[in-house]
Amino acid sequence: MKFNYKPLAYLSLVGTLFLGCGSTSEILSTPIENIDSSPLKVTELTDTEKKHWGHLDLVKDTIPGMSVDKAYTEIIKDKKGTKVIVAVIDSGIDIDHEDLRNVLWTNEDEIPNNGIDDDKNGYVDDIHGWNFLGDAYDEQLEMTRIVASGNTNNPQFAEAKTELEAGIAKLSPTKIRYEQIYKALQDADAAFTKHFGTEDYTNDQVKALETTDETLLQHKSVAAQMNSFGLESVQAAKEEIKGALDGLAERLNTNYNLEFKGRTTGDNPDDLADNPGYGNANVKPIKEGESHGTHVAGIIAAERHNGLGVDGIANNVEIMSVRAVPNGDEYDKDVALAIRYAVDNGAKVINGSFGKSFSPHAEWVRDAIKYASDNDVVFVHAAGNDSKNVDEGTNFPDDNVNFEEISNTYIRVGSLTSKYGSKIVSGFSNYGKKNVDVFAPGSAIYSTFPDNDYASISGTSMASPAVAGAVALVRSYYPKLTAAQVKQVILDSGLALTTRVIVGGDATNIKPFADLSTSGRIVNVYNALIMASKL
Repeated sequence: MKFNYKPLAYLSLVGTLFLGCGSTSEILSTPIENIDSSPLKVTELTDTEKKHWGHLDLVKDTIPGMSVDKAYTEIIKDKKGTKVIVAVIDSGIDIDHEDLRNVLWTNEDEIPNNGIDDDKNGYVDDIHGWNFLGDAYDEQLEMTRIVASGNTNNPQFAEAKTELEAGIAKLSPTKIRYEQIYKALQDADAAFTKHFGTEDYTNDQVKALETTDETLLQHKSVAAQMNSFGLESVQAAKEEIKGALDGLAERLNTNYNLEFKGRTTGDNPDDLADNPGYGNANVKPIKEGESHGTHVAGIIAAERHNGLGVDGIANNVEIMSVRAVPNGDEYDKDVALAIRYAVDNGAKVINGSFGKSFSPHAEWVRDAIKYASDNDVVFVHAAGNDSKNVDEGTNFPDDNVNFEEISNTYIRVGSLTSKYGSKIVSGFSNYGKKNVDVFAPGSAIYSTFPDNDYASISGTSMASPAVAGAVALVRSYYPKLTAAQVKQVILDSGLALTTRVIVGGDATNIKPFADLSTSGRIVNVYNALIMASKL
């Protein structure tokens, strides 16, 4: 699917350090050893820690965050950095959000809403970015589009057809199972409502229920099972399952549907030059539930210390919203042009929290990634949530052909949990000694949601903007460093782990952490700023 993230509830249902001595190079090369069997953090995270863990410090807080707080306290302090534009290529951003509206990029060369391309960049009224999707939201998966084309000469056709059929075969019985669960919850809810005489009965009442009525006892058993999944009541479980059921139906009716047509922009997505300037200037989400881009933006740059929901990693950031990722797989044309738009309009960092397994015009996107590299821009990309080794399977976009890189500023990011030890790698995270560069916090990350809301979700989609935020900080306070130098700082300054860890959520799949990425490290902002200062 398009976005590299996992809603937390759905997951539950389906289911070295700078110690004040030694030189920088000596300390950075010192690995942390032999603590893969028992996490340092032996107690559950507090509510505050859950909402902030990605900013915490391994030594001080015994949580494998990125030492963001420590960096601000001990290094940044009252220093004044330079503004850095970070482009978020995603589903759109709620630019009116209380925690984001003051950190937006504004195109000063464009006069708002006059219907004229004042700055002659090819995009009319692009005040806060551009929307390459127009009014579209739902889309097919790329493999669906390939099969729907009927072009059997496409070298990806046979594989796409096989995967499409397998996907439908997997989703259809899952949908039937969810329908059965939902029916059971409906019946339980109705029975408890009748028994207790109110729709507002509590979970404690259900737990305390004593009866000889076999039907009620069966409903009580259903409620207990939902509690075991972490759902607090039958009512909550019914709502959750309904959401999952709607999501499954939506995927079958749109993402996997050969007949579905979602594109509305009037261009030919297989012609890179067709209809330049297609789309519109509305960079906000257009549909309820389109929250991904807003969450990503908050991780990078939610306004710090304003007394509101969350602090972003980077200050001195202006967020450029580039809407190019639908509820389905993104088009290569949209992504390629989105990257070029970001570069041409001043972004020094680009975040891409999306990905797919098929890419008919992968060269367009690679050329755009190289264009970013040639123009001193860092492109940060999520590794994906398939629990697989991406050295052995495709995950687009990428920056290489047969492991020969065309960019020296591309960073691919895997996801970490807050549990330091053998379970530090998120079970969903992709990995790869050649194709993943580094790991960062990505499980249960609290950030901004549309309509001034906040929520925790998981995915390499969350790990990528964590690194984009770290890159933005380094570029802000050490602006003379090139994009290539900044990438190397991020990779080389991370904490090197020699522990063995569970991979892909499979307790029988144990690998050295050092074999999961090119760096074998987890990102550390404190170390990165110190290393940058030495350059």
